[in-house]
Amino acid sequence: QVQLVESGGGSVQPGGSLRLSCATSGYTYNFKFMGWFRQAPGKEREGVAAIYTRNGGTTYYSDSVKGRFTISQDNAKKTVYLQMNSLEPEDTAMYYCAADQWLSARYALAPGTYDYWGQGTQVTVSS
Repeated sequence: QVQLVESGGGSVQPGGSLRLSCATSGYTYNFKFMGWFRQAPGKEREGVAAIYTRNGGTTYYSDSVKGRFTISQDNAKKTVYLQMNSLEPEDTAMYYCAADQWLSARYALAPGTYDYWGQGTQVTVSS
């Protein structure tokens, strides 16, 4: 049974940093794509960052987080991280980790294309 478990969320002041982790289990190999998504109350789920886990790890970012967030992987630990710097109140949301073995790169930030999801971790940015 595939499981994705996120951790690292919390409350932080604007300008602060958080590091989210997503540990996967129940799958023999590393998933081809891992992504981070977020959903704020009353809004649709949106793609934040994704990584192609093979061949050095091509990364993908939404315009809203580019330059502030960094996605990385530890294949030995089957874990993906999201380092979030210069956090803004607009970054407040539930953050979800997702994994997929088959999607194409053009859909790396499309939430509807991922097969496996974690339970989410809350990030609140407020003064």
